[in-house]
Order: sequence, then C-alpha cells, then structure tokens
Amino acid sequence: MEAKQVAEEFLAAFNAEDMAKIRAFLSDRFTFSGPTPEPVSADQWMAIVMGMRAAFPDLNYNIKITGYEGNKVMTTTQLTGTHTNEWNLTAMGIGVVPATGKTFSNPKEEGFMTIENGKIASYFINSKEGSGIPGMLKQLGIEVPA
Repeated sequence: MEAKQVAEEFLAAFNAEDMAKIRAFLSDRFTFSGPTPEPVSADQWMAIVMGMRAAFPDLNYNIKITGYEGNKVMTTTQLTGTHTNEWNLTAMGIGVVPATGKTFSNPKEEGFMTIENGKIASYFINSKEGSGIPGMLKQLGIEVPA
C-alpha cells in the first residue's frame, strides 16, 4: 500500500473514531513527537487520544493531508473542542481537571507521518507557541504546575 493510501485510510479511521483500526495502522515501533516532552509510543499516544476524546467529546483535530513525498505524508492539524468532562492529566503530574465548559482553538500546526511497510512508523508535529496540551490548558484557564 502506498503512503498516500495508508494516510488516507488512517485519517478515515481517525475521523470515525475507530480506535481498533487506528491502532492497527500504527507500527510496533511507532513514535509520536513534537507536542510531547519526549516521543511517545503507539499505546501511549492512543491513551492520550482517548483521554482527550473523553474530556472533549466534540474534539476535532482538523487533520488535513497537504502533500506526499516518498514515504512522507505532510499534514496540518488544528485542535478545537469544548471541555465538558473531566480530563485526567495525572500522567503529566497535573491530576484530574474538572470540566470547565470552555472552548479552545489551537493554532494550525504542520507535521508529517512516515510510512513504512504499510504502517505509520512515526508522526511528528512541529509545535507552535500556544499549541498542544499547554495551549489548551492556558485557553481553558487551568494553571499548570511549574
């Protein structure tokens, strides 16, 4: 399967919130990096995605494919959502954040997926100021411990 087809099918599963299919697209060596302090594995990334979906039922990643070059697929992402349920951030040392009812809209970020053997081997997002989880927390009015 070509990189383009893998990326398109992955995004279709992602937008359908088909967690089993999403996980099946990630290689055993998958890493996600950029907005996280350290690269995270497939299972860690899936836990982050599911935790955000629980806290923000209307969460939209607004992922768009912007180009292809060999086994690389370029994307843009812009997270938006409303914080209507508690958000478990204990893994980040923040604890469980009660629902605020507030909305957020992060800046658009560029990134790319690397496809190997029909699976996504890595996904890198070029984080901008005010993006990622820190940007979300700031917009929601949640103090982040130093």
